[in-house]
Amino acid sequence: MAGYGWISFTTDYGTFDGFVAACQGSIARVAPDVRVIDITHHVPPADVARGAAVLAQTVPHLPASVHLAVVDPGVGTARRGVVLSTPNGLLVGPDNGLLIWAAEALGGIDAAYELTNKDWALGDVSRTFHGRDVFAPAAGRLAAGAPPAEAGPAVDPATLDRLPDPLVTLGDGWIEAEVLTVDRFGNVQLAAESSMLTGLGADLLVNGNVRARHGATFADVGPGDMLVFADSADHVALAINKGRAVVVLSVVPGDIVRISAR
Repeated sequence: MAGYGWISFTTDYGTFDGFVAACQGSIARVAPDVRVIDITHHVPPADVARGAAVLAQTVPHLPASVHLAVVDPGVGTARRGVVLSTPNGLLVGPDNGLLIWAAEALGGIDAAYELTNKDWALGDVSRTFHGRDVFAPAAGRLAAGAPPAEAGPAVDPATLDRLPDPLVTLGDGWIEAEVLTVDRFGNVQLAAESSMLTGLGADLLVNGNVRARHGATFADVGPGDMLVFADSADHVALAINKGRAVVVLSVVPGDIVRISAR
């Protein structure tokens, strides 16, 4: 197989310790010519849903790659490691729902394999650092051209662990949707697609008492005012011009936000 020239890398490891570098070292030992694109290493610790959302919204914009993702609170337990094949790339990581949304964004799962090939690991496998010892070297071998089927036995995609679908409800003159992510600017992204704003008009209420305006750019509202807009992933999002919507709304991922006409 020709392999891939790129590996994308997503984790909750942060950048204060050497965890990311150790994983990249494992990749380099196996596939020294492959380049790594760091999506993020600041997924909140153990927040699988946040990692899944960021990964799914990013991978369609990358070159064909092996996508390595490790947000793995079940490391060392019976949870499986998997390799997922899609029409537009491979995904490597724990079977905890982290990879599924990204696989769907890449065209769906063509095949899945449990990552059990001990010859793919590097040295003794730590019970708490599969990112370095199992997943990163597997990603390197796949990028270098190893067939995914060599990772281990085939897995029925229907048995893969899935995250619950985020809640989205459309009513007469309102929508309710789960908070999917909050970015570093304090903008609040909802699980609803932006098309659900159609028909609500320009003047809106958020959670019943916060006045907002449907617009396209932050400048469509005054400083301190709330904007409801279609973000770059085509989701409904909320922002405060020169402020932080997450503070005004006091929400976290998983909370429900209601947007209605006024």
